[in-house]
Amino acid sequence: MIFIKTDEEIEIQRESSLLVGKTLAEVAKLIEPGVKTITLDMVAEQFIRDHKAEPGFKGYGGFPGTLCVSVNDQVVHGIPGNTILKDGDIVSVDCGVLKNGYYGDSAYTFLVGEVSEKVRNLVTRTKESLYLGIEQAVDGMRIGDIGFAIQSFAEGFGYGIVRELVGHGVGKKLHEKPEVPNYGRRGSGIKLKSGMVIAIEPMINLGVRNVRQEADGWTIRTADGMPSAHFEHTVAVRNGQADILSSFEMIETVLKSLNRL
Repeated sequence: MIFIKTDEEIEIQRESSLLVGKTLAEVAKLIEPGVKTITLDMVAEQFIRDHKAEPGFKGYGGFPGTLCVSVNDQVVHGIPGNTILKDGDIVSVDCGVLKNGYYGDSAYTFLVGEVSEKVRNLVTRTKESLYLGIEQAVDGMRIGDIGFAIQSFAEGFGYGIVRELVGHGVGKKLHEKPEVPNYGRRGSGIKLKSGMVIAIEPMINLGVRNVRQEADGWTIRTADGMPSAHFEHTVAVRNGQADILSSFEMIETVLKSLNRL
């Protein structure tokens, strides 16, 4: 079942989604060579709880962390731990928040120190593909239009589009219908209606699109060991123009202040 949210519900979700952005901005202050991924996780959990909310991921299906922290060839669902970030790494940080009964969900891929131009371009273009997908999230369009916009842009650079993992509806549950693939045919799939709230999250690989799951049961890696980038916004479908409920603005203000953008 696909839930259509009222304007009031969407504003509650906006608050949750903006708190995710604020949390990721706190994490952004810490991302540099030598930092352990568990440190990012502990800071994020404390920040969320200090704002009278709950980490959306912790305990979800048994996941142990507040954040999914995925480094280099880890696509998504990396478990925070003793991994130490190194110069030249990229790291996707995915965060969910539950506040006032509704979830927000967003992800950002950070550069650690001096990153190669090839990998930096992957990160930039993955973020660009997210916004191209969001442009399609308007009343009357179809799910396939979102995926087509992302896929046609990213594959134009020879990148691989992950197919096993997709975006999703967001609301009182972290994962609701509909699924939102990052690939598809224009004009295909369910029709989008004003009031739907969805997480659009391209996961784009520098090499092949194929992935594998690690023995921990969570971490997804690229099959060829090449880097992968990941960005995500929570978006409300509206007439004429999508309404982005989450925000990268606070994250990028931090990164600019540290000369890391």
